[in-house]
Amino acid sequence: MKLENITLSETTFISIINSYKQAGEAEQALKTFYRIQDFGGKETVKIYNHLLDALLCENKFTMINPIYINMKKEGIEPNVFTYNILLKALCKNDRVNAACKLLDEMSRKGCSPDGVSYTTIVSSLCKVGKVREARELVIGFGFAPVVPVYNCLIYGVCREGDVDEAIVLLDEMVSRGIQPDVITYTTVLNALCEVGDVELSLAVLARVFVRGCEPNVHSYTCLMNGFFLKGNVYEALHVWDQMVKEGCWPNVVAYNALMHGLTSNGYFHMALSIFDEMGRNGCLPNVTSFSTIIDGFAKNGDLEGATETWNTMITGGCRPNVVVFTCMVDVLCRSTMFNQAHCLIENMVVEDCLPNTVTFNILIKGLCSVGRVDWAVKVFDEMGRYACVPNVTSYNELLDGLYKEGNFREAFGLVKEMEDRRIDLNLVTYNTVIHGICNDGLVEEALQHLAKMVVKGIQPDVITFNNIIHAYCKQGKVKSAVEIMGRMESMDTRGCYPDIITYTNLIFGICEWVSLDEAMVLIFKMLKLGVFPDVAIWTILVRALYSKMDLRGQIQIFDYISRKG
Repeated sequence: MKLENITLSETTFISIINSYKQAGEAEQALKTFYRIQDFGGKETVKIYNHLLDALLCENKFTMINPIYINMKKEGIEPNVFTYNILLKALCKNDRVNAACKLLDEMSRKGCSPDGVSYTTIVSSLCKVGKVREARELVIGFGFAPVVPVYNCLIYGVCREGDVDEAIVLLDEMVSRGIQPDVITYTTVLNALCEVGDVELSLAVLARVFVRGCEPNVHSYTCLMNGFFLKGNVYEALHVWDQMVKEGCWPNVVAYNALMHGLTSNGYFHMALSIFDEMGRNGCLPNVTSFSTIIDGFAKNGDLEGATETWNTMITGGCRPNVVVFTCMVDVLCRSTMFNQAHCLIENMVVEDCLPNTVTFNILIKGLCSVGRVDWAVKVFDEMGRYACVPNVTSYNELLDGLYKEGNFREAFGLVKEMEDRRIDLNLVTYNTVIHGICNDGLVEEALQHLAKMVVKGIQPDVITFNNIIHAYCKQGKVKSAVEIMGRMESMDTRGCYPDIITYTNLIFGICEWVSLDEAMVLIFKMLKLGVFPDVAIWTILVRALYSKMDLRGQIQIFDYISRKG
């Protein structure tokens, strides 16, 4: 074109720059830009905008600012598109405050920000947790905010768990004459379902239909997830049927949500049939689909089913990720195939898929459950080779194994290591420690740990107290055990009331060290509170009766058990 003296227009240069952009060659686009004058062309604001956009797409932030400075030196006035590109560049580079200053600069120079400008800023403010600032920005708009701006803001407040504010914003949109779209409603639906308010989410879905806005597959999937979380399987399946009936064909995300929900609620065989149905409906399963099914097989102890699914995934060209590998490690551990599980972890490195802490935790737990604590310790120590840092769960699993085999010295050393590494001991840690030392009869030391956890703000639960009560009863200190139960009853804490195990331990202690009559008093107290004795308690009472050689009492208790079924 140059040789034939054909003038290269602005459009020509823009086409070339965009071609380089699509090819991921932003630096070549920059070289072309510097040769514009060689071809008799002239830099324009449009050419600058397309060049800046090409650099932005490849995150070449260090090149963007010099281009912008050069643009101003040449006297080319930036327009709203230029500013929007710069705003995106600043926000992508985590410089939200600088982006807000640039927004002010736009207004001062007579270039009014548009919906894209505000959407970029509001979205970025919400992502860094500055939802209040984003809200103030929306309130101060010189014009009615566009739907994407509200969508970003609603997403921000939902992300912080403020669903009530999301509903307020939804109503505000309608009052300002701004029609919410399917993204708006789906964001609110998802937030409501995550906090378990499925009833209100149904009301929001009704508003979607009333306002003539068609819900999409994501809307239905959110609602289905909400029902599954509450254990309402029938309602979740009804949502699925309604989705298909409305002509909204499920995608792989919807199928995965359905299979995960069914598996989590004990309907694995139904999830398995859905997995088979996916292929027939032309929806290819992805790595998440396979991991859900393999995990289901693992929980059901079906090594053969998990292996077949694994082989299907590999032969189908679906590359496993760390989640699928971890599920396979789990199923192998449940089948006590620890050598194979360990080899699979080593194979992960070969497949360029590094194991994570969860992977190792599963292997450590499996080894400890069968008394292979020595091996578990070695696995724990080798986590660093794979750039994995043990977390509180890693320590808890190992502590449990050490206490079960009576290795208190190493267990106490592990607790000290946790404290040195500033890994916060959680409720499970304290319960594990208390259980271990109670089994060794060190009740007073267990009480010291109980005091420590309370001081640290960790609320003991029924397991904590049951361990101490059991230890006291074994030692014949029934009065102390009763006092502990009284402490439980006086605590204003949900989930910390005496349960059937509490009463079983106490009745055993009373029968063993006090009298049968006192045990019966506790039985009547249980019945009055609506806690009914199980077979373990009746067995303790029967044994106590036999030891007392009270034949009449034996007949009475057997008669009572028979009548109660």
